[in-house]
Amino acid sequence: MKAKSVKPAKKSAKTKVAKLKPAQKIKIGVVTSRFNEEITTKLEEGTLDFLEAIDGVEILAVRVPGAVEIPLAAQALLEYQKVDAVITLGAVIRGETTHYEEVCRSVERNCSRLMLDYKKPIAFGVLTTENEEQALDRVGGRHGHKGVDAAQAALEMIGLLREIKKK
Repeated sequence: MKAKSVKPAKKSAKTKVAKLKPAQKIKIGVVTSRFNEEITTKLEEGTLDFLEAIDGVEILAVRVPGAVEIPLAAQALLEYQKVDAVITLGAVIRGETTHYEEVCRSVERNCSRLMLDYKKPIAFGVLTTENEEQALDRVGGRHGHKGVDAAQAALEMIGLLREIKKK
């Protein structure tokens, strides 16, 4: 049986992609896990380089011991620093036990909960890979840079939410 190709939906005349206006100031938190530091440092460097190239962006960057601590630091940035978005960066690499699944679920679940509770974007740049090679491929390797992708998603969502609030 042959697979059907799916065509992308056509944009209607009313479809708009929200973008930040250049003069708009934004405050972004970046939370980076130190565990698997070779990878997370590359994630953080790419993310910060990308954000620093944008005028009007204030960055509050913090580091935490491991991925499980990411949501608490994200919550503190949302609560006390009143950031417009948080970018979460980490690397969870599968080992020989089920600990991997528990860590991945915990981080995702709590970041998603915070996003809905605070009504602010939390861009998920936490890599969940089978091995170190896959992780390295995602920090500037053959699968791009997931930290930059997360930063782009955060900016897009800030723009979208601002646009929606105006209507």
